Amino acid sequence: MAAGRYARAVIGAGLLIVTLTACSDGERPGFGPGGVPIENFTAQQIFERGEFELDRSDPEDAAFYFSEVERLYPYSEWAKRAVIMQAFAFHQNKDYENSRGAAQRYIDFYPTDEDAAYAQYLLALSYYDQIEEVGRDQGLTFQALQALRTVIERYPDSEYARSSVLKFDLAFDHLAAKEMEIGRYYLRRDHHAAAINRFRSVVEDFQTTTHTAEALHRLVEAYLSLGLTDEAQTAGAILGYNYQSTDWYEDSFKLLTGRGLELKATGDNWLRQVYRQMVKGQWL
Repeated sequence: MAAGRYARAVIGAGLLIVTLTACSDGERPGFGPGGVPIENFTAQQIFERGEFELDRSDPEDAAFYFSEVERLYPYSEWAKRAVIMQAFAFHQNKDYENSRGAAQRYIDFYPTDEDAAYAQYLLALSYYDQIEEVGRDQGLTFQALQALRTVIERYPDSEYARSSVLKFDLAFDHLAAKEMEIGRYYLRRDHHAAAINRFRSVVEDFQTTTHTAEALHRLVEAYLSLGLTDEAQTAGAILGYNYQSTDWYEDSFKLLTGRGLELKATGDNWLRQVYRQMVKGQWL
């Protein structure tokens, strides 16, 4: 009896090795000439095949094997592990839609599992890694921000929270860059009111980004072009108060003083309110 079990084990191991060798030549179990049906393998064997494909930098095939584990053994512990590995493999293959699907499935099925934080992080990355250059539509940036915020708020003590905070800040900066790009476009074409709306958005909604100083300087330019000196001087005063070491302050200083104006908060306008809040140590 023992000899029979040993023989079956040897045959099974040999079958797996043969199959793995065939797969290394580009075939999957159950596919191609002489392919062994994948149903003949255990969940663990198929899962390990997926890991093997990842190790040899073939995430597309890895995702296939992990998905087969889930399909053939849906209620096993291996299926649970295979779902999160699908999300990872799809992401490695830049198949972001399927990565999101697998990650969301894991979150839905196993919301309290220790890997749920990683699944949410992968879901956020599937948006974040698609963020295009500034000139493109920013819908994915908003979705990345929402998904990253979920990681930060739902899993604050996880190892992914800090990375999510950093990526959130970068994505937020990216949105501000989009507003600046559009604002500059309008300013170059003398559409000053439209430009002001964009720069105001940066000052009010994206004040923690790297674009605030330039936005204030562009407001100085736009308001001077419209003859609104109170607003221009107040924008300059904010630059002087908080960004005096920047080139944008120097440019605004030259622009305003060259017209006999000062960098001071004056008049009753939205920038004057911003200035008062900054002086009091408060922000919008």
